[in-house]
Amino acid sequence: MGKQRHSTTWLLSFLAIFGLALLAMPKRSYAGSLNTSVIGMFPKEVGEFGYVDLKTARQYAWFPQLREQLLPSRFRQFEQFLSSIGVDPNSQVDELAWGAISRGKMSGEEVVGVALGSFDPSSSETRFKQQKLPTFDVRGYHLYAFGSGSGSGDILFTFIDSNTAAFGHRKALEDLIDVRLGAAESLLANDQLFPLINETNGTGTVWGVLNRDYAHLAMQQLVPQASQFPQAAAIIDRINAMTFSVKADNGIDATFEAACASTDDANLLSAALQAGLLYRRYQESQQHPDLAGVLDQVQVSSSGDRLKVDAPVSQDTLMSLIHSRALAVSM
Repeated sequence: MGKQRHSTTWLLSFLAIFGLALLAMPKRSYAGSLNTSVIGMFPKEVGEFGYVDLKTARQYAWFPQLREQLLPSRFRQFEQFLSSIGVDPNSQVDELAWGAISRGKMSGEEVVGVALGSFDPSSSETRFKQQKLPTFDVRGYHLYAFGSGSGSGDILFTFIDSNTAAFGHRKALEDLIDVRLGAAESLLANDQLFPLINETNGTGTVWGVLNRDYAHLAMQQLVPQASQFPQAAAIIDRINAMTFSVKADNGIDATFEAACASTDDANLLSAALQAGLLYRRYQESQQHPDLAGVLDQVQVSSSGDRLKVDAPVSQDTLMSLIHSRALAVSM
């Protein structure tokens, strides 16, 4: 459970911070749509799926500053590893999709991702060999390790083709290879998650879907005060799924939606979340007044069995938050 909660905390920080960043775009940003063939590369067991259009995000001057505060150290080290073997993540990776698989309380969580862009596999693999990186052959694919390759937290990397690279924890990456070879079912066969992915795909530059278990963890951290109210905690335990998207157009906002068990649950959770936001705003008002101002603009509503949260922010406010490091993730 510890690993899972830690990873989910990072995910929520990513969504909140990156979402606020994209909201500050001063001109129209087209929603990122991921090809179904890429979604179909992921294992059926994925419980959390996300996408980001990095090519669009890099057009904005604030992105490099925010990115340094956003990425956990493990991922920054992984990017340094890519750079050392001739892959420039800042120019060669255009889109990124990732999935998380819960292996239970004992094994924790594994992550697997697909990077889309322009790569030179033969040149990079030559560098891999020159650096004598740990290598594993799995059903015709060469997996290169960031670390020893045997540690539980080690990330491995492989090229699918010149436009597609895959990375992740070893078991999750091997599962992706099995899917690609037709030896295992893909995420397209996940009756709970894929319909929501299909619904959310293309709705924002950043978007994603969480299944029941991940939605519960997400809501527990979005509304930490809910545990003090048994009724609200029970409602969170009944949430079926959660989606998020970040888009910028004439109407600019980040949207989070939770699929509740009933209309009554959605209404009650809406009230609890509004109370939680007021408390968070009070906490931030002294140290981070700009962030408190952003929280003031957050709108919480319910429609049928859906709880909806909209979060707008101006470009000036975003830059102030970046400079004050109010958005920094310390991991």
